[in-house]
Amino acid sequence: MPTHLHFQPFAMDLLLLVTSWSHVLLAPYTKVEESFNLHATHDILMYGLEKHDLYKFDHNTFPGAVPRTFIGSILLAWLVSPVAYIAGQWGLLSTKMDLQIAVRLVLATLNVIGFMLVQRAVSRRFGRPTGFIYVLLTCSQFHLPFWMGRTLPNMFALFPVNLSFYALYNRAPQSQYPTRKSVDVAFALLTFTTVVFRSEVVLFLVPLAIQALVLRHASFLRLIRIGLLSGLLSIALTVSVDSYLWNQWPMWPELYGVYFNVYEGKSSEWGTSPAYAYFLSHLPRLLLGSLPLAVLGVALDARVRTLIIPPIMFIGLISGLGHKEWRFIVYVVPLFNIAAARGTRWMVSRRKGGLFGRMMFVAAMATLTANCVITIGSTWASMANYPGGSALATLNNQYTDQYAVHVHISNLAAQTGASLFLQSHSPPYIPSIPVPATGDWVYNKTEGLSPRDLAASASPTHIIAESLAEFVRTGQWKLADSVQGFSRWKLNLPRGGIAKVLEVPLHQWLSVLEMETSDKLYILERAK
Repeated sequence: MPTHLHFQPFAMDLLLLVTSWSHVLLAPYTKVEESFNLHATHDILMYGLEKHDLYKFDHNTFPGAVPRTFIGSILLAWLVSPVAYIAGQWGLLSTKMDLQIAVRLVLATLNVIGFMLVQRAVSRRFGRPTGFIYVLLTCSQFHLPFWMGRTLPNMFALFPVNLSFYALYNRAPQSQYPTRKSVDVAFALLTFTTVVFRSEVVLFLVPLAIQALVLRHASFLRLIRIGLLSGLLSIALTVSVDSYLWNQWPMWPELYGVYFNVYEGKSSEWGTSPAYAYFLSHLPRLLLGSLPLAVLGVALDARVRTLIIPPIMFIGLISGLGHKEWRFIVYVVPLFNIAAARGTRWMVSRRKGGLFGRMMFVAAMATLTANCVITIGSTWASMANYPGGSALATLNNQYTDQYAVHVHISNLAAQTGASLFLQSHSPPYIPSIPVPATGDWVYNKTEGLSPRDLAASASPTHIIAESLAEFVRTGQWKLADSVQGFSRWKLNLPRGGIAKVLEVPLHQWLSVLEMETSDKLYILERAK
């Protein structure tokens, strides 16, 4: 076999890994929706799981609206521990923020492994060129590569879901049936994911099960047996682990979430969207140019039509819930990208001698380019969208030699990146991280304190505040620094309107679209 055919799978794996790692390194901070699993991982790394240390865990102070499972965080912490030790030995781990980056890189790598396996299934079933195109489409999109290293519950669920796709679709091009073992593994994984990580996956499991019955991939009794076995074992696992860590018996977090969000309808308090929102808004943003390519793939190949029916049914089912977010349907992206890769493969394989073949090739390349341009812009904006992390990192560096600092962290700062991993000058520490000389700081996230309250208290020496004037008016605080964040995109069209854009020199095109930032947070120091 030629050398380049041996090299191509490695190159595709490397591209997936580099893309996901780049997003982690470019935007290392996190937001509030990631905080439970991020802080749970922090606490497990720092304190372990002994009963006498559980009172120190962050969830005792900030439990969130509904309880979440610790299972993903425990597994992630176990994977990170040897990585942190080795990185510490090599001098790559000097602060707790470095440890946060390591946590996110490990999670990103885990999800990349899932995508590597899906790529291998695509290459086997549709050909290696289609597998290569699948990787290009995945890497050119924004949401999945950006978020696969973020500690959302959905990103913990994504890995076993992708493993189930690999089990179902890793077969020969003309194969009509997956093996019995593959079907068992796929439905066991989906059941586990539903019970432990994300209950909405059941709405994906049901269409897949119906399709398996219709196509005679499995019998009804076999699916029931696999579902019951995997479900009962998963319930036993999550109830035992999460009851212990939440100190509440029995605790099944996903069942609690279903009761709170669906039965009681509390999810609507976070906003509702019309029934068509997933199809007309969220899915196009997730897929970008892959959407029309996927339509072409569905039209061309019966295997793709079979593959795409369950995700479409899943979106239809979950559209019945009022509260909608892109992350609830993120699991369909790999399957739509398979369809898109099949369509793109057809476009680029047309004969280049004729006009039609050249047009198809240019259209495919233009779609990939458009994906990349949108992703670069979205990543650029996202890098400036974590002012809390930037503010706390700035404060840590600016006052690194100062003792007895007591900083109050505002709500916006806590929600936009000021995680426990950024509390560099305060214990706890793991052995791999050097303890700073000024390790006596206090990081205070008490909510509901007014400027007058903070001025009256002698404890805070510094504040990361959301406003400036009302603090300065008290006479107790002076501005030390300000932190900017993303505000909006501004279109700088030349005089003469859109028609004049084509006359702008190529080297000036970047100035046509400008990202505007504004002050989001202020670092204040107590006036002496």
